[in-house]
Amino acid sequence: MTTWFIVSLIIFGLIKIIVTSIPTSAVDSFVSKFELHPTLNDASVTVTINGKRLQDGEKIEVINHFNEALFLEKYYFPPQSSGTPVIIDTKRGKKDVRFSVYSYDDHVDVFRQYKKKVVAYSLRSDGLQKNSMLVTGDVV
Repeated sequence: MTTWFIVSLIIFGLIKIIVTSIPTSAVDSFVSKFELHPTLNDASVTVTINGKRLQDGEKIEVINHFNEALFLEKYYFPPQSSGTPVIIDTKRGKKDVRFSVYSYDDHVDVFRQYKKKVVAYSLRSDGLQKNSMLVTGDVV
């Protein structure tokens, strides 16, 4: 009886040591799969406004503003959106992800389409809210 207790204590101790000493890069890659607002890499991203693809300088500027935006809240019931969105297409692993960004005066609404699921959330980004090339919508 005591031998089984000691063996199980040693096994649980080894499991505890293994779990608590996982490298940071492995933890970051696991956590990044569940991020609602990920950071985008400009190499694998295409940005379009009104069906027109943005060139490198404008594209990098929009991606930087998107990456630096502050997350406000997740919408459990997506709001009605108006105006012309900025469409950001990227890949996460083997799947395509599409971000539809609607800019308003006080916030930015983002609709993320991943697989067949749509998730909406709100951001605050001065660059995306006040950018002259983005078409703003009316708050509904």
